[in-house]
Amino acid sequence: MGPEARWHIEPVGPLHGDVTVRGSKNAVTKHMVAALMGDSPSTITNTPEVGDVEITAGMLRALGCEVGVDPGRVVVEPEKIESGRVPITFTGLNRIPILMVGPLLHRTGEAFVPIVGGDEIGARPVDFHVDALARMGAEIELTPDGLEAKAGRLQGTHLRLPYPSVGATETILLTACLAEGRTVLENAAIEPEVIELALFLQRMGARVEMRPDRQFIVEGVERLVGAEHRLQGDRIEAVSYLVAGVITGGRIRVHGCSQDRLVTAISTLHRMGARFEITDDWVAASAEPRTLRSAAVETGTHPGFMTDWQSPLVALFTQCEGLSVLHETVYEGRFPYVHALNDMGAQIEVFDTCLGGAECRFHYSSAGHSAVVRGPTPLHGAEIRVPDIRGGFAYVLAAAAADGATTLLGTHHLDRGYNRPVENFAALGLDIVETVA
Repeated sequence: MGPEARWHIEPVGPLHGDVTVRGSKNAVTKHMVAALMGDSPSTITNTPEVGDVEITAGMLRALGCEVGVDPGRVVVEPEKIESGRVPITFTGLNRIPILMVGPLLHRTGEAFVPIVGGDEIGARPVDFHVDALARMGAEIELTPDGLEAKAGRLQGTHLRLPYPSVGATETILLTACLAEGRTVLENAAIEPEVIELALFLQRMGARVEMRPDRQFIVEGVERLVGAEHRLQGDRIEAVSYLVAGVITGGRIRVHGCSQDRLVTAISTLHRMGARFEITDDWVAASAEPRTLRSAAVETGTHPGFMTDWQSPLVALFTQCEGLSVLHETVYEGRFPYVHALNDMGAQIEVFDTCLGGAECRFHYSSAGHSAVVRGPTPLHGAEIRVPDIRGGFAYVLAAAAADGATTLLGTHHLDRGYNRPVENFAALGLDIVETVA
């Protein structure tokens, strides 16, 4: 095993300052996949410097694309694509390979993608993707190594997702654009990143129509062209930094992510006692020490409270007066980070019942998907291994509010999902040092 990066964090009290967030990690890689289908280069700007960009660029290069990655800019030139097979060396690195199947079938008539990966936050099966691709005419075989597919001209069809899955919605949009005929998709995800992808496809020449009640209609076209797009700000990163100010009794001003992408998070933090200042250019959040109130929050699909916001919120719950409840309804395995927060002094219990909201689809499972947090509790420093991207940020927040030093191991997860996090926290006043050992 090679050298491992670690962060050493010394709390300094309230954090203050400004952070500018770049485009969404959850959007940039999907735009890179969409660029596969153009017959000329596509340029994506305001891109974050995160590990998933480099991983996706590596996959595209392995297919024969030319990909230029510069700070704040990615250029994909798909004209020289030579293969429809993503190398098995990319097994388990992220969720992007499954989204490449439709575009590769359009380009080469066949595709192989390795087993998907990403954070271990619960089951993220590919059956919605596979069913949609099969109904559009793909012949698919699941193997121990990955997914094999082949097809002639894919056909538009009428689809209804059993659950408004973001990934499955993106697979269908990407595949339908060059399919023959009309595709009607019902019960689709409508997260801002999905809408942003649909608009990018429209710039490429796709005929995408958004209807009320979670419905997309796509009329297939013969060709797509390259396009340019500036990504919207990362709403996960924006809320995470806003919470960093609130949990330490400071004030952080976030630039680069518009208010409309943060509405549900802002209203939730407002109810808990946070104060906001909002302009066209930035959003700032602050709170007086010992004034935060407990809350009951349920995650959900957009426009609900985003599942990726829940780990920073749980860290914040540890400093709120009373009992707080977080009911997770999107992923059933989203609480692996809780035990380390408890080791730092938090009082959090996880239950396999639906607390703080209506019965969800995990009601009859044994998955722990509701957390009850007693606060406020004093936190102390510890040595912690980061389990995933979002849980890792919760540890940084807890470390910033703790008494004593914290060492985080496995920080590559945070580098995969956040743009220059060490530099940003240092600029806010946190004593944070990255080393390799």
